[in-house]
Amino acid sequence: MTTADDHHSTTTTGVGGHRGGDGDAGEEPLFGPGSQFHGFFNDPRWALAMIRATVLEAAHPQVGAALIDSSTFVAHPWRRLRNTLTSLQRMFGTDDHTRQREAARLNRLHARLRGTDPHDRPYDAMDPDARAWVVATLFESTVTMCRLSGQPLEQRTMERLYAEFQAFHVALGEDEGHLPGTLDEFWPYYDRVVAEDLENTEAMRIILYKLFDHLPAPPVLSGFPALWATGRAVAGPVVGAITVASLPEPFRRRAGLPELAGAQTVMQGTYLVAGLARFLPEGWLRAEDVLGLLTLSPDGDDPRARTVGALRDRMKRAGALIRLIAPLSPEPEAGPGGGTERGAREFFTEVLDQTGDGYLDWPDLAAMARELSTRLDLDEPEETRLYEAHADWWRELQSALDTDGDGRVSAHEYAAAVPSLAGPALIRVAEVLFDVTDKDGDQTIDADEYRALFRTAFHRDAVDAGGTYGRGAFVNDFLSFMSGRRRTTPYDPLLADA
Repeated sequence: MTTADDHHSTTTTGVGGHRGGDGDAGEEPLFGPGSQFHGFFNDPRWALAMIRATVLEAAHPQVGAALIDSSTFVAHPWRRLRNTLTSLQRMFGTDDHTRQREAARLNRLHARLRGTDPHDRPYDAMDPDARAWVVATLFESTVTMCRLSGQPLEQRTMERLYAEFQAFHVALGEDEGHLPGTLDEFWPYYDRVVAEDLENTEAMRIILYKLFDHLPAPPVLSGFPALWATGRAVAGPVVGAITVASLPEPFRRRAGLPELAGAQTVMQGTYLVAGLARFLPEGWLRAEDVLGLLTLSPDGDDPRARTVGALRDRMKRAGALIRLIAPLSPEPEAGPGGGTERGAREFFTEVLDQTGDGYLDWPDLAAMARELSTRLDLDEPEETRLYEAHADWWRELQSALDTDGDGRVSAHEYAAAVPSLAGPALIRVAEVLFDVTDKDGDQTIDADEYRALFRTAFHRDAVDAGGTYGRGAFVNDFLSFMSGRRRTTPYDPLLADA
């Protein structure tokens, strides 16, 4: 049984390069290099801790309801992971201005997430108790990962780490009183929330029993479905079992979560093996590099894409020999324009259904606006303009396509109607993108501005970046993606990639 005493386990030495009780803890920075969190950020064990923290967050009714209604974590988990990593880097970095801008962006995002859960209970992503719990799970899961891997943190190290997460919580604009003031007060708070507030939510069940088993391939492996499916079939259930085994025992029992025989041993062994990476030379294993490789698209502008592309070509040639022996389904043929045809249902699933629930409704278009705002690093008022344009677009789609009046558009309704999506509201979405790209305000986008848009926002080289690009041409190109059925447009990876 996990109790507050488990978290207080200490040792007389520091942990794997992290400064523990040496010197005056008050001299250590709360953010950036030298902080406790900075040392953990590239620790492979932290990937397991993040999964565990996400499950505990999803078990909170407020957080779980917001995830189910608005999050893209099911359909686009790799994109969600990349965005989370980027946000944490900004919040825990050394630059105060960057931290303030990121906090403001997160608060605008969360302020838009509110509604009612299936039990008719209101939820609000800005609820201070729910936000405090998210920070609490990150801290507690970091402490737990050290304990499970046989390297429990010193008391003073834990106190310093807790102070950093408190500073992170305050940087988000939250009142200090929503997290306990001291580490000794934190553990009773944590145990109380686990015992009284957490539930077996739908979001938690999806993460544990659906996401791992149906995790889409990262973009870098999207061309090898058989290879990915084989690895996922083995790793998915193992990751799920490890995560369940690491959760607090009182919650596991109350939520009825099954624990496989031997799962505790596998869990501890996995944490121990991951912890061995601390012996690698500094800089050999960086979280952002690993995630960057996983989310790398072979046709992107990253120099590593050429290497990946060459590897894919070799594997495809090897696959051709295999097909001579055991013929497989033929690959889609290229159309006249060099791309492949995409049916209405496929476009619906890959692009429009951002939340992966099989329907198109406002949370899907809000997710599109959120992703565009994040990629372009928009501030007010451009971000609000983009959200309002997407809201208008949803009203147009609902009016035209929601034939049964249930407040959402099914794949069948969309495919049956095969509508033109290029209405006035979608044009306004494209115009906002044009305005934020036209840095000098001359109503044209030159080659440098166009290339910058695709490299910074879409991580792609522009297809046609010569000369100038007028407002009309820019709008038409965006509309052709949102209403077309071909894959040649450079916009495709923005919203279709996982």
